[in-house]
Amino acid sequence: MAKKQIHRTKWVNIRLTPDEFKVISDRFQKSMFRKISEYTREVLLEKKIQVVYRDQSMDDILEELIQLRKELNYAGINFNQAVKKLNSVSEMPEAHLWQSMLTVSRDQLEPAIKEIKERIHLYSDIWFQRSSAEKA
Repeated sequence: MAKKQIHRTKWVNIRLTPDEFKVISDRFQKSMFRKISEYTREVLLEKKIQVVYRDQSMDDILEELIQLRKELNYAGINFNQAVKKLNSVSEMPEAHLWQSMLTVSRDQLEPAIKEIKERIHLYSDIWFQRSSAEKA
């Protein structure tokens, strides 16, 4: 269902001290509004304001999980580059030994990486559900 377009034609201008603006700006940052004009309109019209509450510990965990996922991706890229280099020198006598060692390593790493990524995804889903529930 499309949202009805409202045309606002009237202006309200106010002057604030830097401290007053900081207070309003800080409150706006904690709200769910994208624009400060939306926030101030809701405040002036005495409508209910939804404040976003963030669990700092969950934010920290999620940030670390995101970094871990990036590092896992880099490890996978490096592993693939090593395999490509090894394939390019396949005529060397030790190459077959290295290829089999890399195959064993890959077979052990891939399931572990997949499980870690699935857990990261699960934790991020839990975080977003918790964040959404707090907004409601």
